[in-house]
Order: sequence, then structure tokens, then C-alpha cells
Amino acid sequence: MTKVYFIRHAESDITIRDPMTRPLTEKGLADCSLVTEFLYDKSINVVLSSPFQRAVDTVTDFAVKNGFGIELINDFRERKSDSKGNWRDDFVDFMKRQWTDFNYSLTDGECLKEVQKRNINALNDVLTRYKNQNIVIGTHGTALSTIVNYYDNTYGFKDFMAMVDIMPWVVIMEFVGNDCVKIEKINLFERVYHE
Repeated sequence: MTKVYFIRHAESDITIRDPMTRPLTEKGLADCSLVTEFLYDKSINVVLSSPFQRAVDTVTDFAVKNGFGIELINDFRERKSDSKGNWRDDFVDFMKRQWTDFNYSLTDGECLKEVQKRNINALNDVLTRYKNQNIVIGTHGTALSTIVNYYDNTYGFKDFMAMVDIMPWVVIMEFVGNDCVKIEKINLFERVYHE
């Protein structure tokens, strides 16, 4: 059994429009302790992340406190909406259109089908390389949602919008080989931890 802990990044500073370098807010940095606390007893073997700063920073506290390096995997990056980055003033309408038509994209952006394929290919490689281990992956809301949708096609736009403001957000997937046998979604802000 391979267990993957997908960690959607904490709150990021949306005044920084560059998707690669956008940092976490002070609240986001503080909320990383929720991730560390959640993962502390999960017998993690490896920490991976999207190369985007907000995803890396969200898993850094756990990695540093537990002696892990962070392996960056480019294909776990977030969706590219267009050449201006991922920021959209018409975010809800844009995302609804993308979820309605997985092939819809702006001229120089990615459709959700492309994002899903890229992320699933990266995940399959990880499942092969780290078979029967407990894996942390720092990721993003849209990218992670396409992964969930791949294994559960009932997950759609309404589910995506329900988690869009939950940062960080956790999805645990259990695999036998490359077959997903369980998906659990966790809102860290609703959990009570050991004291």
C-alpha cells in the first residue's frame, strides 16, 4: 500500500502575480504548522513538491523539522491560465467554463485535461519510484482537483469551489500499485489535534 498526502498550499500573497515566485502570506506561513502537526505521526518517507514557491513553503516546516529534503517535480505545478500567469479577475466564470469543458483553455494556457494528464503522469512515476511508502506532495488547488477528478469523476466544479478558500487543504489517497483504492479529503481547520 502506498499512501500519498497531497498538501494544497497555504494562503498565498495574491498581490504577487508571478505564479512561480508568489510567497505565502503571514497567515499562510503560520498555517504551515497545521501541516506539520497533521503529518507528524504519519511515518512519512519522502517529501515532494511542485516547484512553485507557495507549495514548497507549505511543506518546508514539516520537512526541516523531520530531516527531509524536498524533491521538486515540475509536472506537479499549477495550471497555466495564460501568459499573464494564473491570476484571473473572472476566476469563477473562467473555472466554471474549464470544469464544464476539460478541453477549454485560453490561447496560451492549459486546459484541465492537460493539467490532469501532466499531474497523473508525474504521480504514476512517483508511485513506481516510491512504491509502498508514505509520500507528501506539496501542490495546488486546481492541479490537485484534477487528480481527484481522475480517480473520482463525480468530483466537479461545485466540489472545486467548495475547497477553493481552504488553504492548506489535504487529500489522502491510498494506492495498491497504481490503482487508487481510497480518497479522503481533510480540512485542517476543522480537526482537533492531540494536546
